[in-house]
Amino acid sequence: MISNEERNRLCWRSRRGVLELDLLLGPFIQEMYEALTPEQRKTYALLLEQEDTDLLDWFARKKVAENDSLQKLVDIILDHA
Repeated sequence: MISNEERNRLCWRSRRGVLELDLLLGPFIQEMYEALTPEQRKTYALLLEQEDTDLLDWFARKKVAENDSLQKLVDIILDHA
């Protein structure tokens, strides 16, 4: 279980200011983050470091992330949506 402080920090970092990304990442962090493995949680932190344009391309399935772990997490997020 994650602390309220950690949840709030992740929610804040998941807000991208791009509606499409906010609609995917916001509910995911609230509803699914705790179910992720420790490795997937590290990958989520890495995902948040990526450029919005890359995230949009990945989530729109226009491109595939070069990092397999990132792509698997993108697929998990899209499946959740």
